Amino acid sequence: MTQQARRLRARLAALGAVGATALAAAGVQGAAHAAEAPLPVVITGEDRVDLSLHSDNGDPTEPQVDLRIDVPGEEFEGDGEVPAVHRGEYTIRIDARGLKGVARADLPCDAEGLVAVCTGYDLYAGTTYNRIGGIRLDLADDSEAGDTGKVVVTGEGEGLEFTPLTVDVRVGGPELLNRELSLPENLKAGETFEPPLGVMNVGGLPSEGAVLRLYGSRGLSFPDDFGNCSSTVVDTGPLLRQHTEVLCTFPDALEAGAAYSLAGPVRVKTADFALHDIFSYSFRPLEPGEATTLHRGEGRRRGSGPDLTLQRAGDADPARYTKYAELDLPTTNTYDLELTGAAASGEAGDTVTAEIGFANNGPAWISALRSGGEPFSFTVVAPEGSTVTTAPKECRAVTVDGSVPGHRCSVATPLLEDARLTFPFELRVDEVVEGARGRVALPDWDNPFDSDPSNDVAWIVLNAPGEPGDGGTGGSDGGPSDDPSAPGSGDGDGSGGDADDDGAGSASGGVPDDDADGGLALTGAQGVGLLGGAAVLALGLGAAVVAYQRRRAGRDGEAAV
Repeated sequence: MTQQARRLRARLAALGAVGATALAAAGVQGAAHAAEAPLPVVITGEDRVDLSLHSDNGDPTEPQVDLRIDVPGEEFEGDGEVPAVHRGEYTIRIDARGLKGVARADLPCDAEGLVAVCTGYDLYAGTTYNRIGGIRLDLADDSEAGDTGKVVVTGEGEGLEFTPLTVDVRVGGPELLNRELSLPENLKAGETFEPPLGVMNVGGLPSEGAVLRLYGSRGLSFPDDFGNCSSTVVDTGPLLRQHTEVLCTFPDALEAGAAYSLAGPVRVKTADFALHDIFSYSFRPLEPGEATTLHRGEGRRRGSGPDLTLQRAGDADPARYTKYAELDLPTTNTYDLELTGAAASGEAGDTVTAEIGFANNGPAWISALRSGGEPFSFTVVAPEGSTVTTAPKECRAVTVDGSVPGHRCSVATPLLEDARLTFPFELRVDEVVEGARGRVALPDWDNPFDSDPSNDVAWIVLNAPGEPGDGGTGGSDGGPSDDPSAPGSGDGDGSGGDADDDGAGSASGGVPDDDADGGLALTGAQGVGLLGGAAVLALGLGAAVVAYQRRRAGRDGEAAV
C-alpha cells in the first residue's frame, strides 16, 4: 500500500461513515486515480487583458486575472472539512517576462522580478478552494498603443497533469465608448422614442468592426427589423430578469479617435404598463468571425429587413461619450395600489378568517428594477376584542403607531400591473364587540405614482350590526377613518409606524426575502406567477403542522392552537 493510500484510508476512518460518503461524492475515485495515472487539472483565469490608455483599468487594488486550478470531480457543497481529491506537493510558475517594455505586473506568491513561484499541497474538486492568486496589470512608463505581450502560467506535481494558461496583454487597443443619453421629454407609456445612438473609438488602434447591444427590460421592446441584427426575448421566469436583447454587427473598421452615428433611427417602444423600465445600449469591438456566429445563438431570431449601418460623424467631444449608457423610462406612468378589508361574525371563543386583499389596479407595473425587488408593506391591526392567532408568512408582529399591537405585511416586487393577492388572517374572538373595526393601511407617504390614495386604507369589521354590507371594502369609504377611537387609527395619518421595525413609515418597509411570495393566497392568472412552487409547498406543510397540533391538543385535552 502506498503512503498516499495509507493517508487516504486514515482520513476516511477519521471522517466516519458520513464523511466518507461525502468524500466519495466529491471525487475520491480521482484521488485513487492519481496513484495510477496523472490527474488532469487546468489552470484557469482571464486569458486576455486589454489595457486602456485613458483609464485606471479598473480598481487599482484589484487584479484583472484570478488564477485558480480546476480539478475534476463534483464540487463539495456540504458542511465541515472539505475533502481533498489529490494530496501531494505541486508548483505553479508564473512567467511574465513577456511583458517587459509592455506593462507592469504585480504577481502573487514568491516573486522575483517578472517570475513568481507558488506551491501547494491539497487540491479539491472544482475551482472554489484552489485559488493560486491574482495578477494585477498596469501601464508602464514606456507603454505605447499597440504593444503586446504574454504571461505564461504552468504547473507541475507528482500524479498531476497541468493544462497551462496563457494571458495575452495588449496596450491601447480599440476602446469603444457610447454617446451619452438624455431622458426624452414628456414620453408617455405606450409611445415610441428614438435615442441618439453613437460610438467613439478612443483607443489607440482601429476596431475591425463593432457589435451593438440593445437591452430593454420587460416594459420595452424594439420594433425594427434589421438584417444584420438578431434578437432574443425572455418573457418567462423571474420578472426581474425578463427582457429583450438585440445584437447588431458592423463589419467595417472604426478608426482610432473617430466617432460614428447610426445611419438610420432605432426605435424603442414602451408598453402601456411600462414605468421606470431600463433601456441601455453599448458598443464593443467585433471579434474575428463573429459577424455570422453571433446571430446563431440559441433562441435568437435573425432580422430580415435592410441592414443597420454606421456613418462617420464630425468632430466629437470624448467627454460626451461614456462606458455605460442607460435610462429609466418612462417616468410619467402611474399605478393604483388598493387594500380591501373583510367582515366576519363569531361568538366568543370562535376563530374566524379575515382575508385582506392587496391589488395593483395599474395601468403600470411596479418594476423595482434598481432596488432588486424591494417590497412594499402595509400594517394590520386586529379589531377590538380579537386576537390574531395565525398570520401569513409575509406578516410579522410589530407595534403600530408606537404602542398598538399589529402586523406589518410585505408585498414582494416586481408587481404585475394586474396583480391580485390575499393575506388570510385567523382571528380569535375573545369578546364580542359589536361593529369592532381593525385598520389595514399603507404608509402615509407622498407617492407620486399611486394615482388614488383614497383606497390605501381598509377595515376589518367584526360582528357588524345587521348585515355586514360594505363594511369590509377598501378605501376611505370602508370605515370612518376620521374616528380617532378606531383601533389602530392612531392620529389618522395612516403611517403604519412601527417602533421596533426598521422599515417603519416606508412603502418599502418589511424584510426583502427571496421567497417573499410564499404563503400568499393569490387570485387571477397573473397572480399565480408571483407564487412559486416552493411557496405552495410551504403552504401545504404549514397547514399540515397546524392540523397535527390541533389533533394532538384534542388528545391531550387542551384547547386547540
